[in-house]
Amino acid sequence: MNKENIADIKVGAPPLRITRARAKALGTLRGQVQKPPRPEPSRFLRANSKRVASDDNKIAAPTGSLWKKSKATLADVTNVLCEQSHVACFNVGRFQNSKQLKKGPTKKNVKVTPTVPKGMLNHQDDVKERIAEDVSKLTVKPQHVNSSYIAIIPGENHGEHKFQENVQLQPISECTREQQVVPGPLQKGEKNENARDSNNLSIIDIDFNQKDPLMCGLYASDIYEHKRVTELNQRPSYGYMENMQRDVTPSMRGILVDWLIEVSEEYKLVPDTLYLTVNLIDRYLSRNYMEKQKLQLLGVTCMLIASKYEEMCAPQVEDFCYITANTYSKEEVLLMERKVLNFLCFQLSVPTIKTFLRRYIYAAQATYKAPSVELEFLANYLAELTLVEYSFLKFLPSLISASAVFLARWTLDQSAHPWNPTLEHYTGYKTNELKVTVTAMQDLQLNVSKSTLNAIREKYRNEKFNGVANMSTPESVQCLF
Repeated sequence: MNKENIADIKVGAPPLRITRARAKALGTLRGQVQKPPRPEPSRFLRANSKRVASDDNKIAAPTGSLWKKSKATLADVTNVLCEQSHVACFNVGRFQNSKQLKKGPTKKNVKVTPTVPKGMLNHQDDVKERIAEDVSKLTVKPQHVNSSYIAIIPGENHGEHKFQENVQLQPISECTREQQVVPGPLQKGEKNENARDSNNLSIIDIDFNQKDPLMCGLYASDIYEHKRVTELNQRPSYGYMENMQRDVTPSMRGILVDWLIEVSEEYKLVPDTLYLTVNLIDRYLSRNYMEKQKLQLLGVTCMLIASKYEEMCAPQVEDFCYITANTYSKEEVLLMERKVLNFLCFQLSVPTIKTFLRRYIYAAQATYKAPSVELEFLANYLAELTLVEYSFLKFLPSLISASAVFLARWTLDQSAHPWNPTLEHYTGYKTNELKVTVTAMQDLQLNVSKSTLNAIREKYRNEKFNGVANMSTPESVQCLF
């Protein structure tokens, strides 16, 4: 170090470059040296405006104790917790505001160990003792029930019901789902022990099995109430043959549906596909004029749409073209598919006769000790007979389903009345409301009109359906109303 460096420092002019000699001199004259100005940020930026450490930064940045540090370095960042601190936080009181610590400079190598005052622990014990005393004062009286089911008396309106008097509810702890017995078919002269009679009114709970997710016991009643509203909004308009169609007649529609039943059997489609197909045909014909040459094209197109919606493995477009002996090309089918879907606004989730029939058959089986297969086959047979008849469009799908169950029970057993409070409760229809529909359905069963459309009759004459198409009731149902 020479004398020129010391002279420059004493003058106080800020040096442009700090050498080792100058830094050493600054260290000896610490009390006399002023703080040099901080370099501008532009010196530390590269051309691409990224803050990257470089050799220039290392040289330009001063070292030693020339500049004071803006923040102290954290010496210890470990969290030291007291064993009882978390207990005091949750159990001391409902809302206790903790005192905020004042901010101050952190000291190096200093550990803070929070402590819990003794008063808080004593207060905690007092709270526990008071809670224990309050719990000991609570007493719950168990309730008992005479049977597993609750009798509900239907009111004048279909949606209103009132509970029968002197009925005690059973708590969940005492009435478990495993203790309830699934009802089955009764023999003649026997009564169901699970149903409680009161003035010849007994309703059996068919939604008690809430453990099976497929049964949807908690939501089944709400779901079918919603479907009863939906069937009013999305039903085809009755009378469209007279108002809209000039080329198509009810007999042509019956021939088309009868042929589609054979197609569904050929491709082994589920019944829901057939019911949805007929629904789509009627809804489209209700608002669109159709020539009779294109009626079969509309039929196969609606079955293609229904297959895509209901089937796991739907037939291809070429299969429906082949079933029509290639009368229509693939392009014509796809064009008609776009027309139908655009007109329906893709509203394919509609309740059909099959939707309500499953529910009503299940309610009808509740009074039996074992499920009756013939009742299920016969009810489905009677419901499918109505698909061919144009006159049944004036009835709601739920009404047709209830009438099919009514007539099926009467066909199998004429010793008792086919309608009971359970069916009346879950269908929402009384006996007198089914008179017109049941009478017209019995005419179809007896084939009073001598119809030649026998696709459904041939289908249910098969042994896999126990030949229910051969069953009939010689006695008229008029005596039941």
